[in-house]
Amino acid sequence: MKRVTGIGGIFFKCQDPKSMKDWYGKHLGFNTAEYGTSFEWRQADEENKKAFSVWSPFDKDTKYFEPSQKEFMVNYRVENLEWLLEELKKEGVEVLDEIESLEYGKFAHIIDPEGNKIELWEAFDDEYDKMVEARTK
Repeated sequence: MKRVTGIGGIFFKCQDPKSMKDWYGKHLGFNTAEYGTSFEWRQADEENKKAFSVWSPFDKDTKYFEPSQKEFMVNYRVENLEWLLEELKKEGVEVLDEIESLEYGKFAHIIDPEGNKIELWEAFDDEYDKMVEARTK
């Protein structure tokens, strides 16, 4: 069973998320909406199947990254979240919460040895594709 299959997203704190999205749009060509942008790509083992990675600036005061005190959080795509969390627990990894199931995937969070909060995402790409607001190609 695979564990991590790719980068699901990069999230970071900033003083002014709107200005940050505008800057990335003007200078790097990002097409952004409320939550940032999504990069669409094809899966290596199923080249006809879409997949996504998310880029999202958060307000500097967000509590979403807690208990980490870091300015960023990486989201990793996983194949089977339930199985992986059980394996990680057996290995002594701190799991922060229960699995949250949404229409576009399942999510849970862990902490690495240096206190970085990591988001794990079992993506339902077909559903995510229907709701994504902004894409950068």
